Amino acid sequence: MKASTSTTPSSVPVAHKAPLPPSSSRSSRIAPHSHIKGLGLNAEGRAIADTAAGGFVGQENAREACGIIVDLVKSRRFSGRALLLVGAPGTGKTALACAVSHELGSKVPFCPMVGSEVYSTEVKKTEVLAESFRRAIGLRIKETKEVYEGEVTEMTPSESENPLSGYGKTISHVIVGLKSVKGTKQLRLDPSIYEAMLKEKIVVGDVIYIEHSGAVKRVGRSDAYASSYDLESETYVPLPKGDVHKRKELVQDVTLGDLDAANARPQGGQDIMSVMGSLVKTGRTEVTEKLRKEVNKVVKGYVDQGVAEIVPGVVFIDEVHMLDIECFTYLNALLESPMAPTVIFATNRGNALVRGTQDLVSPHGIPVDLLDRCMIVKTEPYTKEQVAKVLQLRANIEGLKLAEGVLDKLATEGERSSLRYALQLLAPASIIASINDRAEISLEDVGEMNELFLDAKTSAAMISASENP
Repeated sequence: MKASTSTTPSSVPVAHKAPLPPSSSRSSRIAPHSHIKGLGLNAEGRAIADTAAGGFVGQENAREACGIIVDLVKSRRFSGRALLLVGAPGTGKTALACAVSHELGSKVPFCPMVGSEVYSTEVKKTEVLAESFRRAIGLRIKETKEVYEGEVTEMTPSESENPLSGYGKTISHVIVGLKSVKGTKQLRLDPSIYEAMLKEKIVVGDVIYIEHSGAVKRVGRSDAYASSYDLESETYVPLPKGDVHKRKELVQDVTLGDLDAANARPQGGQDIMSVMGSLVKTGRTEVTEKLRKEVNKVVKGYVDQGVAEIVPGVVFIDEVHMLDIECFTYLNALLESPMAPTVIFATNRGNALVRGTQDLVSPHGIPVDLLDRCMIVKTEPYTKEQVAKVLQLRANIEGLKLAEGVLDKLATEGERSSLRYALQLLAPASIIASINDRAEISLEDVGEMNELFLDAKTSAAMISASENP
C-alpha cells in the first residue's frame, strides 16, 4: 500500500522542524528502568564494579546485599520478613527492586505499588494491600492433555444452507491441516472451533494446538516464515516435534489475585437486564476473606495432587512511609501468612511521624514492630564519575550521540542537583539538536536546556527569593 504524501503550505506556521518518526517503523517505549537487567553480580556474589553490569552503576554494597536476599528467597528461607531500601531520592531504590525481580526470573510475578495507592474511595485500605499481595503469588498449573499441534497448512470453512431459514448460508464445518516434523494431518472440526481460531487471529503459517475440549491456542509464527517481512513483529517458533496428535504437558501461569477476581465477580443471567446491569456497574469488587479461604483451599488441593506449584513473587511498596498505622499492623499479619510473597519496601525519610498517630515518631516513618521484621539496605549518593556512567548508558539505550564535553557537563549538573535532572535533559536536548540539524547533542543544546528547564533546588531558591525580596 502506498503512503499518501502531502506538502505543507509556506503560509502555515510550523512549530519546529524536528524530523517526524517514520510511520512504517515501530519503536519500543523506553521506560526509566529499561536498562536494568539484573543486579550485576559475579559467580561469587560480588558486584562487578568496572562496567555497568546488569545495567547497574555503583551501589556495590546494596547490590551484594540484594543478591543475598535473592538467594534466601530462592531457598524459601525469607518468609515472614521484608527488605527495606532506604536512601536519598534518585539513588536507585526502585532499580534495585526491579533487579531483584529480574534475578528471580521472568515468570515470577512482580507487583509494584506506591504507599498512597491504599487511600481509595472504592475499597478499604487493607483490601488494597491484600489484593497486591495476592497478585504477587503465582500459581503454575501443569496438566497433561491430548492435543493436536502443528503448523497450519490449510484452513477452509465449508458452508451449507441454513436449516433454520431459507436465506443465507451457515458454516457446517472447517477443514484444518496441521503439519509437524513427523507428518501432516487433516482435521474436520466443529464451527465453534473455527470461531475460536478467528478470535485468536490464526492464519496459515501459525503454529497452534487444539485441545479435545475445543480450546485453541496460538503458540507463534512458524520460523519458516522468519525471512519474510511482516508489519507486526512476530514470535517465531520451530515446527513442533513428534506426531500431530500427541499428549502434551501444558503450563499455565495465573496469580491468586486472578482467581480471587474471577470468583468474586458475580455471573448474572443472559437476559437483557442482566447484561445492561453488568455494563452500568462500575468500581472494584471487594473480595471477602471467606472467598480467599475457599480459593486457598482449592489451590492447596491442586498443590497436594502435584497439578500446581506455588510461585511466590515480589511486592514492591515504594514510599512506604505514606502508609498509616492501620496498614502497618495489617502488614504484620500479611507477612506471617504461609503463602506470603517477597516484600520490598522503599523510603527516603529519616525519623518521621507515623501516619495515623499524633506523637509516634519512628525511623523511616515505620513502627518499630514492623521495622524489626525488615532487613535494611542503604543506597549511597552517586559520585560524578558514576553519574557520567549512568548518563552514557542511558544515551546508548536511547540511541543518542553526545559531543565532546557534553557528558562532563551533564555529570556536573547531576552532581550539583540530582541524577534524575541530568537524565531528563537528554531527550529534550536531542530535540534541540535535531531542530538545528545536528546528529549529536552539543554543549549549546545542554546550555539551552538549563535555561528552559530548572532543577528543583534552583526553582525553590527563585520562589523563595521572590516571596522574600
